[in-house]
Amino acid sequence: MAQEFKIKVNGRDQTVNADPDTPLIYVLINELELKGPRFGCGLAQCGSCSVLADGVEIRSCQTPVSDVGTRAITTLEGLPALYAQQKKLAKAPDLHPLSAAFVEQQAMHCGYCYNGQTIKGAELLAKNPAPSEAQIREHMNGHICRCGTYPRILASIQSAGAKMQKEG
Repeated sequence: MAQEFKIKVNGRDQTVNADPDTPLIYVLINELELKGPRFGCGLAQCGSCSVLADGVEIRSCQTPVSDVGTRAITTLEGLPALYAQQKKLAKAPDLHPLSAAFVEQQAMHCGYCYNGQTIKGAELLAKNPAPSEAQIREHMNGHICRCGTYPRILASIQSAGAKMQKEG
């Protein structure tokens, strides 16, 4: 039976009606019309549905909307504003530095993994703007790229981290 839930998504308070067991991804896509999270495997194994909950990556395909509670959810669309908040910038950039690096490095091919790779990479860079290759590989483990652009994804994370360090 549908219930009303108040959730915070990309800095905005939202009220949605859903069954408590409804996976968060369906609320984000169908109710809030967000395009970032992707339904991939439905088993929390590929990472394409990833979002941040209070800055920590979760798999929205396996997270019931009733479990969100007061956690702030950030999707791909909200990463620039989150970055501006983290860096105390007056204005959010058009793209999160990692999204810009994905474009520069041509890391996206089909684009299906882009959401999860960016969410997980942004989580890492928020904690460690200068991760080693080994740290990146360990942190990104479990995020699948169907096209195999892992070297470009790794280069994107390194490039974005370097730019973020210069910004202070």
